Amino acid sequence: QVQLVESGGGLAQAGGSLRLSCAASGRAFSSFTMGWFRQAPGKQREFVAAIGRTGSTTNYDDSVKGRFTISRDDAKSTVYLQMNSLKPEDTAIYYCAARSAYRAAVKLDEYAYWGQGTQVTVSS
Repeated sequence: QVQLVESGGGLAQAGGSLRLSCAASGRAFSSFTMGWFRQAPGKQREFVAAIGRTGSTTNYDDSVKGRFTISRDDAKSTVYLQMNSLKPEDTAIYYCAARSAYRAAVKLDEYAYWGQGTQVTVSS
């Protein structure tokens, strides 16, 4: 089992930046692949970014490539999502997820553990 707690959400202006954090507790963090997903009002939850166990592999949705960066600090059992050049369409609840596998997966159903989410609102 692993417990995930997101933080760092809030209100930003278009073009601004926010950094989300996800702190994990429970099983060894280094054994998990981590992902970020988001869900906007009235929409399905969607993939944003993922990072493999060693941090050497990352995946991004096309909508955030070049603007968002996922990273991890195994010593702190924390994964981050640096979000730059924010757009109003980035407004959503952002969820951290973990899976006990090597590959940085992009599908929701491949992740077994989820945080409670943190709200990100981008104003125009």
